Amino acid sequence: MPEGDTIHYAANRIRPVLEGRVPDELATPHPRFGRDRWPERLGGRAVTSVDALGKHLFLRFEGALVIHSHLRLTGKWRVRDAGEPRPPRTWLALRRGDRQVLQLGGPVLELMTESRTRLDQRIAGLGPDILAGVFDEERFLRRLRGDDPTRPIGDALIDQRTIAGIGNLWKAEGCFAAAIDPWRRTGDVSDEEALAIVHACRPGMQESAASGMQERFRTIYGRAGQPCPRCGATIQARGQWDDNRRTYWCPSCQH
Repeated sequence: MPEGDTIHYAANRIRPVLEGRVPDELATPHPRFGRDRWPERLGGRAVTSVDALGKHLFLRFEGALVIHSHLRLTGKWRVRDAGEPRPPRTWLALRRGDRQVLQLGGPVLELMTESRTRLDQRIAGLGPDILAGVFDEERFLRRLRGDDPTRPIGDALIDQRTIAGIGNLWKAEGCFAAAIDPWRRTGDVSDEEALAIVHACRPGMQESAASGMQERFRTIYGRAGQPCPRCGATIQARGQWDDNRRTYWCPSCQH
């Protein structure tokens, strides 16, 4: 599943194409949108902003209308030359001049009012965005301490109600960088340790959001059976907590 840095990177690429401009074309090729009349409802309206919040992306239009997207496991955002053919999985296409913005196969793609984005609990219930300009540490800790103290810290970090934007990759990398065992109970992790994980994630996620080069920050994720780059022990992996999300860690140097 794309994580917060991937969504912020997509927003950064889309923004110069659409923000402050009226799209020359807006199309919804997928049959599921046949009755929704998005081209008619959004025609002639400028895109006022392109925003990311955690794993959610918003295209805001004049008239307080918003396209909301969450890619989940299958979706992608792409910015291409306008002349390039659109893939069969294109659900949304917005063209401006010689560039086009495409959303491919994203399960959550909906047109909302601005007021609904403030009330919808999928959005309003999110924790602080790890990629916000100023991260709200106090709000993060309040959410973390309001959760089940027996929950492993690695699993708590990917709960978007606690902190928005961290996924399975960054929780593994953050716990490793902070030398904290992702299997430790949240109640046994101090505030300082929890914040150390977040502080370990933020710079890499910020750079990835700017460059799109997430791969360069993988030191432990996906490397089960290989030697730990810090101590040489064997990296382990297994499913964690209710969702059985695969977790990578070094049992020797993560305490």
